[in-house]
Amino acid sequence: MSRAGRRWEIVDGNVATPLGFRAAAVASGIKKTPGALDLALIYSDSPATQAAGVFTTNRAAAAPVLLSRRNLAESRGRSRAIVVNSGNANACTGKEGAHIAQETARAAAQLLEIESSQVLVASTGVIGVPLNSELILSQLPRLKEALSRENAGPVAQAILTTDTIPKTCVVRSAARGKPVNIAGIAKGAGMIHPHMATMLSFITTDAGMGERMLHNMLLAAVEDSFNRITVDGDTSTNDSVIALASSMAEVTVVPGNESRAWFAEGLTLVCETLAKMIARDGEGATRLVAVEVIGARTPLDADRAARAIANSPLVKTALAGADPNWGRIVCAAGYSGAKFDPARIDVSVNSLALVRKGIAAGFDEAAAHHELEQKEVLLRVDLHAGSCNARVWTCDLTRAYIDINAAYRS
Repeated sequence: MSRAGRRWEIVDGNVATPLGFRAAAVASGIKKTPGALDLALIYSDSPATQAAGVFTTNRAAAAPVLLSRRNLAESRGRSRAIVVNSGNANACTGKEGAHIAQETARAAAQLLEIESSQVLVASTGVIGVPLNSELILSQLPRLKEALSRENAGPVAQAILTTDTIPKTCVVRSAARGKPVNIAGIAKGAGMIHPHMATMLSFITTDAGMGERMLHNMLLAAVEDSFNRITVDGDTSTNDSVIALASSMAEVTVVPGNESRAWFAEGLTLVCETLAKMIARDGEGATRLVAVEVIGARTPLDADRAARAIANSPLVKTALAGADPNWGRIVCAAGYSGAKFDPARIDVSVNSLALVRKGIAAGFDEAAAHHELEQKEVLLRVDLHAGSCNARVWTCDLTRAYIDINAAYRS
Protein backbone atom coordinates (compact mmCIF):
# COMPACT_ATOMS: atom_id res chain seq x y z
CA MET A 1 0.00 0.00 0.00
CA SER A 2 1.30 3.45 -0.84
CA ARG A 3 0.04 6.83 -1.88
CA ALA A 4 1.79 9.49 -3.83
CA GLY A 5 3.51 12.50 -2.35
CA ARG A 6 5.19 14.51 -5.09
CA ARG A 7 8.58 13.00 -5.86
CA TRP A 8 8.18 10.92 -2.70
CA GLU A 9 5.59 8.27 -1.92
CA ILE A 10 4.29 7.27 1.49
CA VAL A 11 4.88 3.57 2.08
CA ASP A 12 4.49 1.02 4.85
CA GLY A 13 7.39 0.73 7.27
CA ASN A 14 8.83 1.78 10.61
CA VAL A 15 11.62 3.86 12.08
CA ALA A 16 14.19 1.22 11.02
CA THR A 17 13.07 1.00 7.40
CA PRO A 18 15.96 3.25 6.27
CA LEU A 19 19.17 1.26 5.81
CA GLY A 20 21.53 1.12 8.76
CA PHE A 21 18.97 1.37 11.55
CA ARG A 22 17.76 -1.05 14.19
CA ALA A 23 15.35 -0.46 17.07
CA ALA A 24 13.44 -2.21 19.85
CA ALA A 25 10.98 -1.53 22.67
CA VAL A 26 10.24 -3.14 26.05
CA ALA A 27 7.95 -2.77 29.04
CA SER A 28 10.16 -1.53 31.89
CA GLY A 29 7.52 -0.76 34.50
CA ILE A 30 7.69 3.05 34.27
CA LYS A 31 4.07 3.20 33.16
CA LYS A 32 1.40 2.21 35.67
CA THR A 33 -0.26 -0.22 33.28
CA PRO A 34 1.37 -3.66 33.63
CA GLY A 35 3.06 -4.79 30.43
CA ALA A 36 2.77 -1.42 28.71
CA LEU A 37 5.66 -0.64 26.38
CA ASP A 38 7.49 2.39 27.77
CA LEU A 39 11.18 2.17 26.89
CA ALA A 40 12.80 2.13 23.45
CA LEU A 41 16.19 2.28 21.76
CA ILE A 42 16.91 3.49 18.22
CA TYR A 43 20.40 2.80 16.89
CA SER A 44 22.40 3.42 13.73
CA ASP A 45 25.05 0.89 12.79
CA SER A 46 26.77 3.42 10.54
CA PRO A 47 29.80 5.26 12.00
CA ALA A 48 29.12 7.97 9.40
CA THR A 49 25.74 8.85 10.95
CA GLN A 50 24.93 12.54 11.27
CA ALA A 51 22.43 13.83 13.83
CA ALA A 52 20.44 17.01 14.41
CA GLY A 53 17.82 18.10 16.92
CA VAL A 54 15.26 20.79 17.58
CA PHE A 55 14.12 21.19 21.17
CA THR A 56 11.57 22.94 23.36
CA THR A 57 11.71 26.69 23.93
CA ASN A 58 10.32 26.20 27.45
CA ARG A 59 12.80 27.65 29.99
CA ALA A 60 11.98 24.76 32.36
CA ALA A 61 13.44 22.25 29.90
CA ALA A 62 13.65 18.67 31.16
CA ALA A 63 16.93 16.93 32.01
CA PRO A 64 16.89 14.76 28.85
CA VAL A 65 16.53 17.87 26.66
CA LEU A 66 19.48 19.57 28.35
CA LEU A 67 21.63 16.45 28.00
CA SER A 68 20.71 15.84 24.36
CA ARG A 69 21.46 19.44 23.43
CA ARG A 70 24.86 19.13 25.08
CA ASN A 71 25.65 15.73 23.55
CA LEU A 72 24.77 16.91 20.05
CA ALA A 73 27.17 19.82 20.51
CA GLU A 74 29.94 17.68 22.00
CA SER A 75 29.68 14.98 19.34
CA ARG A 76 29.43 17.62 16.59
CA GLY A 77 26.34 15.92 15.24
CA ARG A 78 27.78 12.40 15.27
CA SER A 79 25.23 10.91 17.69
CA ARG A 80 24.07 7.39 16.77
CA ALA A 81 21.56 6.27 19.41
CA ILE A 82 18.39 7.50 21.10
CA VAL A 83 17.04 6.11 24.39
CA VAL A 84 13.45 7.20 25.03
CA ASN A 85 11.04 6.45 27.84
CA SER A 86 7.37 7.29 28.33
CA GLY A 87 5.35 7.54 31.53
CA ASN A 88 7.74 9.93 33.28
CA ALA A 89 9.07 13.21 31.85
CA ASN A 90 12.13 13.44 34.15
CA ALA A 91 11.36 17.16 34.22
CA CYS A 92 11.68 19.45 37.26
CA THR A 93 13.56 16.65 39.03
CA GLY A 94 16.72 18.57 39.98
CA LYS A 95 20.24 17.18 40.10
CA GLU A 96 19.00 13.62 40.46
CA GLY A 97 17.06 13.91 37.19
CA ALA A 98 20.16 15.22 35.41
CA HIS A 99 22.22 12.36 36.84
CA ILE A 100 19.68 9.78 35.62
CA ALA A 101 19.76 11.18 32.09
CA GLN A 102 23.58 11.10 32.11
CA GLU A 103 23.70 7.55 33.49
CA THR A 104 21.23 6.40 30.85
CA ALA A 105 23.44 7.78 28.07
CA ARG A 106 26.59 6.37 29.67
CA ALA A 107 25.15 2.89 30.14
CA ALA A 108 23.73 2.74 26.62
CA ALA A 109 27.02 3.94 25.15
CA GLN A 110 28.94 1.24 27.02
CA LEU A 111 26.62 -1.47 25.70
CA LEU A 112 26.75 -0.15 22.14
CA GLU A 113 30.51 0.51 22.29
CA ILE A 114 30.22 4.16 21.28
CA GLU A 115 30.98 7.46 23.00
CA SER A 116 28.52 8.71 25.64
CA SER A 117 28.05 11.93 23.66
CA GLN A 118 26.75 9.81 20.78
CA VAL A 119 23.68 8.81 22.82
CA LEU A 120 20.67 11.12 22.99
CA VAL A 121 17.98 10.77 25.64
CA ALA A 122 14.28 11.68 25.57
CA SER A 123 11.46 11.31 28.09
CA THR A 124 7.75 12.03 28.17
CA GLY A 125 5.05 11.73 30.81
CA VAL A 126 4.29 13.21 34.22
CA ILE A 127 6.35 16.27 35.24
CA GLY A 128 7.94 16.60 38.69
CA VAL A 129 7.94 12.92 39.65
CA PRO A 130 11.31 11.22 40.31
CA LEU A 131 12.28 8.66 37.66
CA ASN A 132 13.47 5.28 38.89
CA SER A 133 16.70 4.89 36.92
CA GLU A 134 16.99 1.19 37.69
CA LEU A 135 13.89 0.52 35.60
CA ILE A 136 15.80 1.88 32.60
CA LEU A 137 19.32 0.67 33.33
CA SER A 138 18.19 -2.89 34.01
CA GLN A 139 16.42 -3.09 30.64
CA LEU A 140 19.12 -1.59 28.42
CA PRO A 141 20.92 -4.93 27.88
CA ARG A 142 17.62 -6.51 26.85
CA LEU A 143 16.97 -3.63 24.46
CA LYS A 144 20.43 -3.92 22.96
CA GLU A 145 19.97 -7.64 22.31
CA ALA A 146 16.55 -7.06 20.74
CA LEU A 147 17.74 -4.40 18.29
CA SER A 148 16.62 -5.26 14.75
CA ARG A 149 14.67 -3.89 11.83
CA GLU A 150 11.91 -6.43 12.55
CA ASN A 151 11.51 -5.33 16.20
CA ALA A 152 11.32 -1.62 15.37
CA GLY A 153 7.56 -1.34 14.79
CA PRO A 154 6.51 -1.30 18.48
CA VAL A 155 8.82 1.67 19.19
CA ALA A 156 6.06 3.97 17.91
CA GLN A 157 3.77 2.50 20.59
CA ALA A 158 6.36 2.67 23.37
CA ILE A 159 6.71 6.47 23.20
CA LEU A 160 2.98 7.22 23.65
CA THR A 161 1.28 8.74 26.70
CA THR A 162 -2.32 9.94 26.26
CA ASP A 163 -2.20 9.31 22.51
CA THR A 164 -4.87 6.96 21.18
CA ILE A 165 -2.85 5.76 18.19
CA PRO A 166 0.82 5.32 17.23
CA LYS A 167 2.05 7.86 14.67
CA THR A 168 4.38 6.64 11.93
CA CYS A 169 5.24 7.90 8.46
CA VAL A 170 7.72 6.43 5.97
CA VAL A 171 8.42 7.92 2.55
CA ARG A 172 10.53 6.64 -0.34
CA SER A 173 12.05 8.13 -3.46
CA ALA A 174 15.04 7.42 -5.70
CA ALA A 175 18.17 9.28 -6.73
CA ARG A 176 20.45 8.04 -9.50
CA GLY A 177 18.54 4.77 -9.45
CA LYS A 178 19.08 4.16 -5.73
CA PRO A 179 16.15 4.07 -3.27
CA VAL A 180 16.21 6.51 -0.37
CA ASN A 181 13.98 6.30 2.70
CA ILE A 182 12.91 8.80 5.35
CA ALA A 183 11.00 7.45 8.36
CA GLY A 184 9.46 9.21 11.33
CA ILE A 185 7.54 8.41 14.48
CA ALA A 186 5.93 10.87 16.86
CA LYS A 187 3.92 11.13 20.03
CA GLY A 188 1.72 13.98 21.14
CA ALA A 189 -1.89 14.62 22.07
CA GLY A 190 -1.81 17.23 24.85
CA MET A 191 0.46 20.15 25.79
CA ILE A 192 0.55 20.91 22.07
CA HIS A 193 1.41 24.46 21.06
CA PRO A 194 3.70 25.74 18.29
CA HIS A 195 6.66 27.11 20.25
CA MET A 196 8.77 24.29 18.79
CA ALA A 197 7.11 20.96 18.51
CA THR A 198 5.50 20.15 21.87
CA MET A 199 5.93 16.45 21.30
CA LEU A 200 8.57 13.83 20.64
CA SER A 201 9.53 12.84 17.12
CA PHE A 202 12.38 10.69 15.86
CA ILE A 203 13.32 10.72 12.19
CA THR A 204 15.71 8.40 10.39
CA THR A 205 17.02 8.42 6.83
CA ASP A 206 19.58 6.45 4.86
CA ALA A 207 20.56 9.52 2.83
CA GLY A 208 23.88 11.17 3.59
CA MET A 209 24.61 14.85 4.30
CA GLY A 210 26.56 17.13 6.59
CA GLU A 211 25.36 17.89 10.12
CA ARG A 212 24.79 21.59 9.36
CA MET A 213 22.66 20.80 6.31
CA LEU A 214 20.62 18.22 8.23
CA HIS A 215 20.09 20.70 11.06
CA ASN A 216 19.00 23.52 8.73
CA MET A 217 16.61 21.30 6.80
CA LEU A 218 15.16 19.92 10.03
CA LEU A 219 14.58 23.46 11.33
CA ALA A 220 12.74 24.40 8.13
CA ALA A 221 10.64 21.22 8.13
CA VAL A 222 9.69 21.69 11.80
CA GLU A 223 8.67 25.29 11.14
CA ASP A 224 6.32 24.19 8.35
CA SER A 225 4.81 21.29 10.31
CA PHE A 226 5.22 20.74 14.05
CA ASN A 227 5.35 24.49 14.66
CA ARG A 228 1.97 24.82 12.97
CA ILE A 229 -0.12 22.58 15.20
CA THR A 230 -1.92 23.46 18.41
CA VAL A 231 -4.22 21.53 20.72
CA ASP A 232 -4.35 23.49 23.96
CA GLY A 233 -1.81 26.33 23.90
CA ASP A 234 0.62 24.65 26.35
CA THR A 235 4.29 24.18 25.44
CA SER A 236 5.87 21.13 27.09
CA THR A 237 9.17 20.87 28.95
CA ASN A 238 10.29 17.88 26.88
CA ASP A 239 9.74 18.72 23.19
CA SER A 240 12.33 17.05 20.99
CA VAL A 241 12.59 16.37 17.28
CA ILE A 242 15.73 14.37 16.50
CA ALA A 243 16.90 13.28 13.06
CA LEU A 244 19.58 10.69 12.24
CA ALA A 245 21.07 10.21 8.76
CA SER A 246 23.02 6.96 8.22
CA SER A 247 24.43 7.59 4.68
CA MET A 248 23.81 3.89 3.93
CA ALA A 249 21.80 4.54 0.75
CA GLU A 250 24.96 5.88 -0.90
CA VAL A 251 23.10 9.03 -1.93
CA THR A 252 24.52 12.32 -0.69
CA VAL A 253 22.49 15.52 -0.37
CA VAL A 254 24.65 18.41 -1.53
CA PRO A 255 24.19 22.14 -0.78
CA GLY A 256 23.12 24.33 -3.66
CA ASN A 257 21.78 21.72 -6.05
CA GLU A 258 18.53 19.89 -6.75
CA SER A 259 19.26 17.16 -4.20
CA ARG A 260 18.69 19.59 -1.33
CA ALA A 261 15.21 20.62 -2.50
CA TRP A 262 14.40 16.98 -3.25
CA PHE A 263 15.34 15.76 0.24
CA ALA A 264 13.71 18.74 1.97
CA GLU A 265 10.47 17.86 0.20
CA GLY A 266 10.52 14.33 1.62
CA LEU A 267 11.52 15.47 5.11
CA THR A 268 8.74 18.06 5.18
CA LEU A 269 6.23 15.46 3.97
CA VAL A 270 7.15 13.18 6.90
CA CYS A 271 7.00 16.02 9.44
CA GLU A 272 3.73 17.44 8.13
CA THR A 273 2.07 14.02 8.05
CA LEU A 274 3.09 13.34 11.64
CA ALA A 275 2.06 16.84 12.75
CA LYS A 276 -1.42 16.40 11.33
CA MET A 277 -1.68 13.02 13.07
CA ILE A 278 -0.91 14.76 16.36
CA ALA A 279 -3.53 17.46 15.83
CA ARG A 280 -6.08 14.85 14.77
CA ASP A 281 -5.31 12.83 17.91
CA GLY A 282 -5.53 15.80 20.29
CA GLU A 283 -6.81 14.83 23.72
CA GLY A 284 -10.57 14.37 23.45
CA ALA A 285 -10.60 15.65 19.86
CA THR A 286 -13.22 14.54 17.34
CA ARG A 287 -11.98 16.39 14.24
CA LEU A 288 -8.88 17.80 12.57
CA VAL A 289 -9.22 21.48 11.68
CA ALA A 290 -7.05 23.43 9.25
CA VAL A 291 -7.18 27.19 9.80
CA GLU A 292 -6.11 28.97 6.62
CA VAL A 293 -5.70 32.74 6.54
CA ILE A 294 -5.28 34.27 3.10
CA GLY A 295 -5.08 37.82 1.81
CA ALA A 296 -3.04 39.13 4.74
CA ARG A 297 -0.91 42.27 4.54
CA THR A 298 2.28 40.51 5.70
CA PRO A 299 3.35 36.92 6.48
CA LEU A 300 3.40 37.87 10.17
CA ASP A 301 -0.18 39.14 10.00
CA ALA A 302 -1.31 35.91 8.33
CA ASP A 303 0.47 33.84 10.96
CA ARG A 304 -0.89 35.88 13.87
CA ALA A 305 -4.47 35.62 12.67
CA ALA A 306 -4.27 31.89 11.96
CA ARG A 307 -2.73 31.10 15.34
CA ALA A 308 -5.22 33.28 17.25
CA ILE A 309 -8.16 31.52 15.61
CA ALA A 310 -6.66 28.05 16.07
CA ASN A 311 -5.87 28.70 19.77
CA SER A 312 -9.17 30.33 20.72
CA PRO A 313 -11.06 28.18 23.28
CA LEU A 314 -14.29 29.75 22.07
CA VAL A 315 -13.60 28.80 18.46
CA LYS A 316 -12.50 25.30 19.48
CA THR A 317 -15.57 24.67 21.64
CA ALA A 318 -17.83 25.90 18.81
CA LEU A 319 -16.08 23.38 16.58
CA ALA A 320 -16.76 20.66 19.16
CA GLY A 321 -20.46 21.40 18.91
CA ALA A 322 -20.39 21.91 15.12
CA ASP A 323 -21.82 25.36 15.87
CA PRO A 324 -21.26 27.89 13.01
CA ASN A 325 -20.58 30.71 15.48
CA TRP A 326 -18.48 32.70 13.02
CA GLY A 327 -18.37 35.76 15.29
CA ARG A 328 -15.78 33.96 17.42
CA ILE A 329 -13.55 33.51 14.37
CA VAL A 330 -13.76 37.18 13.40
CA CYS A 331 -13.21 38.15 17.02
CA ALA A 332 -10.02 36.08 17.27
CA ALA A 333 -8.68 37.54 14.02
CA GLY A 334 -9.48 40.99 15.37
CA TYR A 335 -7.43 40.65 18.54
CA SER A 336 -4.57 38.75 16.88
CA GLY A 337 -2.60 41.88 16.05
CA ALA A 338 -3.07 41.44 12.30
CA LYS A 339 -3.99 44.64 10.48
CA PHE A 340 -7.08 44.42 8.27
CA ASP A 341 -10.42 46.07 7.63
CA PRO A 342 -13.15 44.02 9.38
CA ALA A 343 -15.65 45.27 6.81
CA ARG A 344 -13.80 43.28 4.14
CA ILE A 345 -13.25 39.93 5.88
CA ASP A 346 -14.67 36.70 4.42
CA VAL A 347 -15.01 33.42 6.34
CA SER A 348 -15.92 29.99 5.00
CA VAL A 349 -16.07 26.44 6.33
CA ASN A 350 -15.00 23.95 3.68
CA SER A 351 -16.76 25.38 0.60
CA LEU A 352 -19.64 27.05 2.46
CA ALA A 353 -19.46 30.84 2.96
CA LEU A 354 -20.31 32.02 6.49
CA VAL A 355 -19.22 35.67 6.21
CA ARG A 356 -18.90 38.05 3.27
CA LYS A 357 -17.50 41.54 3.73
CA GLY A 358 -17.71 41.32 7.51
CA ILE A 359 -21.37 40.29 7.83
CA ALA A 360 -23.34 37.03 7.75
CA ALA A 361 -23.48 35.48 4.29
CA GLY A 362 -27.03 34.19 4.69
CA PHE A 363 -25.92 30.57 4.97
CA ASP A 364 -28.15 27.63 5.81
CA GLU A 365 -27.61 26.67 9.47
CA ALA A 366 -28.17 22.96 8.87
CA ALA A 367 -25.70 22.95 5.98
CA ALA A 368 -23.10 24.75 8.09
CA HIS A 369 -23.64 22.31 10.96
CA HIS A 370 -23.15 19.43 8.54
CA GLU A 371 -19.85 20.86 7.26
CA LEU A 372 -18.53 21.35 10.78
CA GLU A 373 -19.40 17.76 11.72
CA GLN A 374 -16.89 16.37 9.21
CA LYS A 375 -13.78 14.60 10.51
CA GLU A 376 -11.62 17.11 8.64
CA VAL A 377 -12.66 20.77 8.50
CA LEU A 378 -11.12 23.71 6.66
CA LEU A 379 -11.73 27.18 8.10
CA ARG A 380 -10.65 29.74 5.51
CA VAL A 381 -10.42 33.43 6.42
CA ASP A 382 -9.72 36.01 3.70
CA LEU A 383 -8.59 39.33 5.16
CA HIS A 384 -8.50 41.07 1.76
CA ALA A 385 -5.51 43.10 2.95
CA GLY A 386 -2.68 41.72 0.81
CA SER A 387 -1.27 38.55 -0.71
CA CYS A 388 0.21 36.66 2.25
CA ASN A 389 -1.11 33.35 3.57
CA ALA A 390 -0.63 31.02 6.57
CA ARG A 391 -2.02 27.70 7.75
CA VAL A 392 -2.22 26.13 11.23
CA TRP A 393 -3.70 22.75 12.18
CA THR A 394 -5.76 22.36 15.33
CA CYS A 395 -8.65 20.30 16.71
CA ASP A 396 -11.86 20.84 18.61
CA LEU A 397 -11.94 21.17 22.40
CA THR A 398 -14.34 18.73 24.06
CA ARG A 399 -15.38 17.70 27.57
CA ALA A 400 -13.10 14.67 27.19
CA TYR A 401 -10.05 16.97 27.23
CA ILE A 402 -11.03 18.08 30.76
CA ASP A 403 -11.65 14.51 31.89
CA ILE A 404 -8.22 13.36 30.62
CA ASN A 405 -6.27 16.20 32.18
CA ALA A 406 -8.19 16.47 35.44
CA ALA A 407 -6.80 13.08 36.49
CA TYR A 408 -3.60 12.74 34.44
CA ARG A 409 -1.23 12.58 37.42
CA SER A 410 -3.46 10.67 39.82
